[in-house]
Amino acid sequence: MSEQPDRSVLDAQRSHWDSTLDANTDMFGLEPSEAAQAATARFRAEGVGTVLELGAGQGRDTFPLSEAGFAVTAVDYSEIGLARIQGRARELDAAVATCSCDVREALPFPDASFDACYSHMLFCMALTTAELHHLGAEIRRVLTPGGLVFYTARTTDDAHSGAGTTRGDDMFEQGGFVVHFFSPTLVEELAEGFEILDRFEFEEGGLPRRLVAVTMRRRPDDD
Repeated sequence: MSEQPDRSVLDAQRSHWDSTLDANTDMFGLEPSEAAQAATARFRAEGVGTVLELGAGQGRDTFPLSEAGFAVTAVDYSEIGLARIQGRARELDAAVATCSCDVREALPFPDASFDACYSHMLFCMALTTAELHHLGAEIRRVLTPGGLVFYTARTTDDAHSGAGTTRGDDMFEQGGFVVHFFSPTLVEELAEGFEILDRFEFEEGGLPRRLVAVTMRRRPDDD
């Protein structure tokens, strides 16, 4: 049986992210990620109008998505990150909405509120498998029928998987950050209520990090 996660360690990630984002104004840079570019192309092809971005950070991908013509609602649990997004939105006169939310809880949106959900590496943060299943159900609830999900996560092929301090449930801590590394089995499990349209693996950063990008479509309620 795998080691059970230490809840106090997972809860402490919020303050760690706040202090890190406060110290690094543009921690991830201003250029859109490869994931955001791929999602943009897919969303355009599908005629998406409204996008829910989970784990928006400081807005690295928020504004490219907005500039592509989508109505973006950026969600994060770091008030410092959201303040940075709000400031840039004012500077750019961008129509970007923000929402402070811990995705371990219910998403504060009505049913069928968005055409698509985008998330770059939020899924592989300090979320247990049970919390990921809950998040998947919440995303399905707030998507319109046939709505799209595009998410990325670091995989068990990543160089950091199994390294550092084990936190249980395929989570490991390095440099103060807890990462949940995704296996192919977990990707399949989290597709409950969705149809996986495609997935591809890619690398990002200097390590490099090894990630999987997954695109899913919400199945009809009676499916």
